[in-house]
Amino acid sequence: MSDVNAKLDTFRHIESEYEDLAAIEEILRDTEDPELQAEFTTRAGSLRTELERQSLLLLLNDPYDGANAILMIHAGSGGLDSQDWAGMLLRMYLRYCEREGFRANVIEATADEGEGIKNATVLVEGQYSYGFLKAERGVHRLVRISPFDSAHRRHTSFASVLVSPEFSDDVDIEIKPEDLKVDTFRASGAGGQYVNRTDSAIRITHIPTGIVVTCQNERSQHMNRATAMHVLKSRLYDLALQEREAELASVVGEKKESTWGSQIRSYVLHPYTLVKDHRTNYEKGNIQAVLDGDINGFIMEYLRQKAKGDV
Repeated sequence: MSDVNAKLDTFRHIESEYEDLAAIEEILRDTEDPELQAEFTTRAGSLRTELERQSLLLLLNDPYDGANAILMIHAGSGGLDSQDWAGMLLRMYLRYCEREGFRANVIEATADEGEGIKNATVLVEGQYSYGFLKAERGVHRLVRISPFDSAHRRHTSFASVLVSPEFSDDVDIEIKPEDLKVDTFRASGAGGQYVNRTDSAIRITHIPTGIVVTCQNERSQHMNRATAMHVLKSRLYDLALQEREAELASVVGEKKESTWGSQIRSYVLHPYTLVKDHRTNYEKGNIQAVLDGDINGFIMEYLRQKAKGDV
């Protein structure tokens, strides 16, 4: 009921703002008032942004779109270049969360000595954070002159992004103790800039599926284990859902979105600058803005085309 009331409040606000703007527009027909004109322009821009966002929310109607998101980034092969690229992606998503008002908590980030990260796990809290971020699943490709190559050659780097909805603790997922391998270690490496250093970091491997979850941002081993188990539970539940959807798709012949192993987007810094989504053909030339978290255009276009069945 609270969600319904929140939506009603939003639409009442939109209606009220539209009526105010209509009244201001009528006044401006008969008089020149630079201050009022500036107010009209500013408020009209804000209303347009809000309408675009509400239109997008209408596309988020899958069962778990309203949930929090667990976002994982893994550097591909390629050493420092790929780790640096994975670190750039982590920064991009953290900036995106800031722009959207989501709360992002990096619960794990690790790297070898050097730049960037090998992998990271981020819990993103906020209504519809999963619905938005699910558009980012897949392989992200970077083309640039490598800052780590003394010959200044062009390199291509890859990083994988996995997004799962966060499920509550009351979700019925059985995890047998004998199916788990639990390791403790000390947090270290470049990931320390994102998480608290601790002697009680936890790594849990779910042996039947091979899923590995690490947590190192809490202050105690007990808290890290609880957080890691929560993430593992969500990933196992999400895996079960994906397997069920894949089985249904094979029966009815439904066109399904590829996740792992699919190159969804290219970020080109040399010999030209362009970010292009290969699923939707949406592209943007201002790559620095994208790397600073301006990815709403890519997400919106993906969700629009997905709703039409084009991706």
